[in-house]
Amino acid sequence: MNESTVTKMKQMKLYGMYNAFKTAIESGKTDHYTLDQFVSMIIDAEWDERHNRRIQRSITNARFHYKSNIESINFDQTRNLDRNIVLRLAECEFVEKNENILITGSTGVGKSYLGTALGYQACIQGFKVSYFNTSKLFAKLKMAKADGSYLRELAKIERQDVIILDDFGLQALDSHNRITLLEIIEDRHNNGSIIVTSQIPVQGWYDIIGEKTIADAILDRLIHQSHRLELHGESMRKKRGINKG
Repeated sequence: MNESTVTKMKQMKLYGMYNAFKTAIESGKTDHYTLDQFVSMIIDAEWDERHNRRIQRSITNARFHYKSNIESINFDQTRNLDRNIVLRLAECEFVEKNENILITGSTGVGKSYLGTALGYQACIQGFKVSYFNTSKLFAKLKMAKADGSYLRELAKIERQDVIILDDFGLQALDSHNRITLLEIIEDRHNNGSIIVTSQIPVQGWYDIIGEKTIADAILDRLIHQSHRLELHGESMRKKRGINKG
């Protein structure tokens, strides 16, 4: 009977129940539980298994450039990074409120690591996240305009709860990318969150975007109700010899 039961669990893809039931049978611990405790145990195991798979699927779909986590962030005072603020942001209430996070600082200070760590936290909290290198995203969307898939690509972005625009402002935007950014920002205004990392201080983004009217429209929506983190200090890559912050 037990063999038939574990086989059916596996065939029904109840992998959490399958592993918990199989382990309990093999270890001879079934007598340690009352019936309701045993049922509760295998149900909890299935819930945990599905929850963990859902998180892993979200992390995979986000296409992060590298792994990072809040626990590994260096909160040295020289970095101008407040631990309490970061931990509060890691609770992801900013996503529920459709707020943005703008992370600036010189090269190597850990902007991308911090932004990605917050993205991981959002995945863990059950939100849909997508990571983008900004220059590559603009290049991809420019090609999408040429082959007719532009609106479909924009719709994919719009469905995300959080998008990360990494390394924004490495080069000034041309007219195509300027309009693309405006459309992305408009789609997400009060309907999703954006995490932006940039070497350029926020006040310099007007020059990066160009065309004052469009820059005003973009930055009014992006900066409104945003959390701004300006990192200081020397390059973490130079200091540690690894790409993490």
